[in-house]
Amino acid sequence: MLLGINKVRIGVVDQERAKRFWVDTLGCELVQDASYGDERWLEVRLPDDATLILERHDGDPDDDTPRGQPNTPVFLACDDVDATWRELVERGVNFVQEPTDLFFGRWALFEDGQGNRFPLSVR
Repeated sequence: MLLGINKVRIGVVDQERAKRFWVDTLGCELVQDASYGDERWLEVRLPDDATLILERHDGDPDDDTPRGQPNTPVFLACDDVDATWRELVERGVNFVQEPTDLFFGRWALFEDGQGNRFPLSVR
C-alpha cells in the first residue's frame, strides 16, 4: 500500500550554499549530511516533515522555463503568503514574483540561488 511521497530531490550546483539557504535562511532541519564515495548526501526537513534531498548537479543550461514560473516539482505551503513573503524577504530571500492573486489562489515565487524557483501558496 502506498503511503505518500517520502522525499523529493532538488538539483543544486553548490551543496554547501544550498544547505545554508535551506537550514539557516529558511529554517529547515538538517537531517543528514554525509559523504558516500565521491558524492555527498544532503537532506533537509521542512516543518511538515517533508524531506528534500539537495543533490549536486552541474546546472541545466537547457532550462527554458520562463523566469516568472516555477522550474521545480516542489510547491511550498504556508499559512499566509503575504506574511511569509515579508518574513523571507527580511531574511534575504530573492522573490521573482511578489504575492499576487491568480485563478488558483494567492501565491509568490522565490529563488534559491541555485537556479531553482519555488512557488509559495496557502495549502
